Amino acid sequence: MRSRTILATPPGYTIREQLEDRHMTQKEFALRMDMSEKHISHLINGEVSLTPEVAIRIETILGISARYWNNLEARYREKLLLADEENAMDADIEILRQMPYAEAVRYGWIENASKIFDKVRNMRRFFEVARLGAISKLRIPGIAYRKLGDTAKNDYVLAVWAQRARLVAREREVAPINFQRLAAIIDDVRELTTETLEEFIPKLYDYYGGCGVAIVFLQHMKGSFLHGASFTDGKKIVMALTLRGTDADKFWFSLFHETAHILEGHITKPEGTTAEDEAQADKFARDTLILPEDYERFVQSGGYTASAVKDFADEVGIDAGIVVGRLQKDGKVDFNRLNGLKKHYKFA
Repeated sequence: MRSRTILATPPGYTIREQLEDRHMTQKEFALRMDMSEKHISHLINGEVSLTPEVAIRIETILGISARYWNNLEARYREKLLLADEENAMDADIEILRQMPYAEAVRYGWIENASKIFDKVRNMRRFFEVARLGAISKLRIPGIAYRKLGDTAKNDYVLAVWAQRARLVAREREVAPINFQRLAAIIDDVRELTTETLEEFIPKLYDYYGGCGVAIVFLQHMKGSFLHGASFTDGKKIVMALTLRGTDADKFWFSLFHETAHILEGHITKPEGTTAEDEAQADKFARDTLILPEDYERFVQSGGYTASAVKDFADEVGIDAGIVVGRLQKDGKVDFNRLNGLKKHYKFA
């Protein structure tokens, strides 16, 4: 085996040289060793270990001490491990270069390091893997996520973000998963939109935790376009939401969007969500926040003044900024209008 700086040569190469010096065939050597030709072939090619018993037999036949052969075997096995580690490290360095390491350090998710080898080891510990190449085999099945923009998401950015969500959620105690109960709390969760951040966050933990869902809030990772993601981890469901675009309308839309993915079973799909799944989750979030008949009635009135929006929001029991976001999204008002009604959450 070769690596960038190491060549691991099996003891069999030395055995072959000794046989050539003696003009002895492998067949004859096998007979003298009282072993099969197949085993001798594997021994010479380094495919089987040179055991202490075999070393004694070789000493008897070739006149070279068993200690010498045992040392050759030990050095060979050590170099194999070193070469394998060096090759794995080189491969992991290439993977690391595609990961948002500096960003993860800035958020305090992973330790800083100056040497590339230490960075790789830190990232291995973060992912709880011996090799970063294993990440592709450990992809979270059925991960349902909300992202904006047409740029393809970076798989490694998503992997880092989702792993952090998994680690945080691991510390959260939740009840057994209960989809029926989750569906039943939707109206209660919707009422929280009019409360302050400090008031509704503990209630969200309680509501969703009681249904087996661990809510996690994470910083947005550059280039991911993620707003949220949901997946099953062990005996709990993880719902992770980014702190990107934390206007009230975007926050609550993302929360109900992810809730829909859970209720509709999208997180169980091995290949992740489809465009139809995303559209279904969008519709659920949109219609949960503002009932279609209420929204249609308000739109028909055409009263898009600040006071009209506030009166309508009070009437349907929802934050006024959510109404503004919906009107802007639907092109009813310009994106530079009524923004004074929007709340912006500041997470610690």
